[in-house]
Amino acid sequence: MKKIIRFHAPFLASALPAQARHCSRLIENVLFAATIACMTACQNTPKTPALDMANFDLSVAPNADFYEYATGGWQKNNPLKPEYSRYGSFDILRDNNEKRINELFSGMTKQKAEPGSVEQKISDLYKMGLDSVRLNAEGAAPVKAAVEEILAIGDRAQLTAAVARLHTSIANPFFGIGVQSDLMNSDINALYASQPGLMMGDRDYYLDAENESMRTAYKEYLGKIFRLAGVPEADIEKAVAGVMSIETKLAEKNWSSVELRNIPAMYNPMSKADFEKAYDAVDWAEYYKAMGIGDFDQIIVTTPSALANANELMKNAPLDDIRYYLAAQYIDAAANYLSDDFIDASFDFYGRAMSGKQEQKPRWKRAMSVPNGTLGEAVGEMYVAKYFPEKDKVRMMEMVKNLQTALSQHIAGLDWMSDATKAKAQEKLAAFTVKIGYPDKWKDYSTLAIDPSKSYWENIVEANKWYTADNIAELGKPVDKDEWHMSPQTVNAYYNPTTNEICFPAAILQPPFYNPDADDAVNYGAIGVVIGHEMTHGFDDQGRNFDKDGNMNNWWTDADAAAFKAKTDILVKQFDAIEVLPAKDGQPAVFANGSLSLGENIADQGGLRVAHTAYRNSLEGKEAPAPIDGFTPEQRFYLGYATLWAQNIRDEEIARLTKLDVHSLGKWRVNASLRNLQDFYDAFSITDGAMFMPEEERVIIW
Repeated sequence: MKKIIRFHAPFLASALPAQARHCSRLIENVLFAATIACMTACQNTPKTPALDMANFDLSVAPNADFYEYATGGWQKNNPLKPEYSRYGSFDILRDNNEKRINELFSGMTKQKAEPGSVEQKISDLYKMGLDSVRLNAEGAAPVKAAVEEILAIGDRAQLTAAVARLHTSIANPFFGIGVQSDLMNSDINALYASQPGLMMGDRDYYLDAENESMRTAYKEYLGKIFRLAGVPEADIEKAVAGVMSIETKLAEKNWSSVELRNIPAMYNPMSKADFEKAYDAVDWAEYYKAMGIGDFDQIIVTTPSALANANELMKNAPLDDIRYYLAAQYIDAAANYLSDDFIDASFDFYGRAMSGKQEQKPRWKRAMSVPNGTLGEAVGEMYVAKYFPEKDKVRMMEMVKNLQTALSQHIAGLDWMSDATKAKAQEKLAAFTVKIGYPDKWKDYSTLAIDPSKSYWENIVEANKWYTADNIAELGKPVDKDEWHMSPQTVNAYYNPTTNEICFPAAILQPPFYNPDADDAVNYGAIGVVIGHEMTHGFDDQGRNFDKDGNMNNWWTDADAAAFKAKTDILVKQFDAIEVLPAKDGQPAVFANGSLSLGENIADQGGLRVAHTAYRNSLEGKEAPAPIDGFTPEQRFYLGYATLWAQNIRDEEIARLTKLDVHSLGKWRVNASLRNLQDFYDAFSITDGAMFMPEEERVIIW
């Protein structure tokens, strides 16, 4: 469903479900959201080995390529499935999760649910997604009236109403409006305005010469969906050109992915009057009424230059181009909830061309993902009741405390930070709120209506309107700090700087993250690193801008900030030098973007170092346990970490993620992070080889 504004740093990159990709994301560039959903049985399951020797490739020396050494066997034994652009340890968990959730949903469809109950809403939404006969019979009918209305816009005075209708439901043309906590006063929810979302996701796709082939595929896709929606054939070429003209001009002034990591630069409060004067292409009184926005004194503009550009386009771009741009936004958002020809067109571009997938997921998986996203906490409540043992929550709390102690030791021992700043860092660490498993208060979906007499797409639109209204209603109210930003059935974790909280949903407590049958070394190398990773986000290049109360506040001395930047600059250069794809077929080589992935790279290194210290602390001075399967505990720690990132991935997805994702690719989350750690070298007696980095070139931050 429509992604409401959230500011958190997830551990994993997201393979977004269709509805999350195609529905609008309010002020998506202020936040760091992503989820990978999965669930496996936690009861009566066979024991999972702590380390599976079949996952290794012992023909590769650990000093040559540790990632291949630790996961090469896994890659060989788990070839890419046609429906995936990448397939890894997490995807196996996701597959299991989809089966579990599908069993829950299938059971509901066989029972007569009380109208208005969550069971009715889940089962009806699920059944609508499965009903290919109805969807194919309806064809373009569910979108036809709306598209015709957009294409009939007669003058610019009608644009406000048209844009507001899209903003309340399914897209963010020209700009985005939404509510989240005020970064300077994190106890209160404020109104934000952001740059427009682009259908290809990133501005570089519209601007860079090497993306010409992707633009060609995109134009073919636009032509297909316009044709399917009933736009006359004689107008198709003009329609596609109009969309490309508007989106390219928007892309020229949209902030880049790296610029969007500069959180202080994105905090630009304006008075209501000044905002309306600066961005005068919109009839704001009409817009506020349509959006349900009440009185307010201040709005925070995240990307002023991008909004100014969009404002000028709304006033001066050819009206025909604007009409086609708005229509494309609508049809694109609807495509995955319509007939198979729309779905196929969407997959051919977003799945095949952009990501390299060879075939779509089966219909039941696509249908299942919609209620799982739309009513996530309702599904989560069912999940934890059946699959989440309370003992795992107790064990997790113990590990979190151990990791907090270890990070405190690291802060105390820093040689580049002053005592004054260390004291503030310790205060922030001690103030962390820890959320584990599931929320204490579940979201109320009683006013969210799912009506099977309406089309599948109509229900999606209404659900999005519900989420928008739910978000806008928070304006001016105190922030609900008990709210969760991931569902319990999500295999992921996050840190949220505005609440200074770390969160670990129930579903992450399963192998390979947490294995109750594994030795401590492996668990600390896996779930321990996850915990340490999220804690370190509180002190990465973005999290460091927030204090213990979640307010954006510079608590660093100038000298400490300069020392921090000097170290992070080294990490940026290390990752910038990584060639993730060689030059091929006229396309230039692709290199990692160290600036885009800096926060996650800091957190990966911090998580590794802090978890390693916590493991050593857990020994309480006693001698380390004997080797298991020929590997010492120190070695098993790092092998446990590498196991998390075992995956196969298509070249198209490597290129796409390198452009869009704040996380480094799995291989480099292992190899590039480990090359800075002397304890890793010691564990495997590495003194040379491709994995070895001279000490003077290494950098340690936290």
